[in-house]
Amino acid sequence: MKLLLQKVSQAKVLVDQKIIGKIDSGLVLFLAIHRNDDITTIPEWIEKIVHLKIFTNTKKVALSVKEIKGEILLVSQITLYASFQSGCAPSFSEAMPFAQAKIFYKAFRQELIKAVGSKNITTGRFGAHMQIDLINDGPVTILLP
Repeated sequence: MKLLLQKVSQAKVLVDQKIIGKIDSGLVLFLAIHRNDDITTIPEWIEKIVHLKIFTNTKKVALSVKEIKGEILLVSQITLYASFQSGCAPSFSEAMPFAQAKIFYKAFRQELIKAVGSKNITTGRFGAHMQIDLINDGPVTILLP
């Protein structure tokens, strides 16, 4: 699994020019699922994400998204597994197959909801062509392997 987190002051996701989700202060979480990822590891990852101390408390970075009651926009992002073995065309052979990844993604979303509540979670549309509009706050961008 690869997770790219961006601390944002606001973000929204559009599909077919329509906003399907938006958040204010919180995290945009881009999730790429490896072909060998195990669904049983999801709770550990969620625990790490919601407790990362990347939000500011009186000019000191000391709070997590959970502590600030921030929002999370979850977006599937297969391109984090792009590799260029020959030429310029990307291969996604390391990514989990679509049907299996969709199940994994839904399980990941459910664990996020358990951790921070459903009102604080919004998502893109798995497998869709999306536009993400965000304002990175900091900037803070973290890649978790």
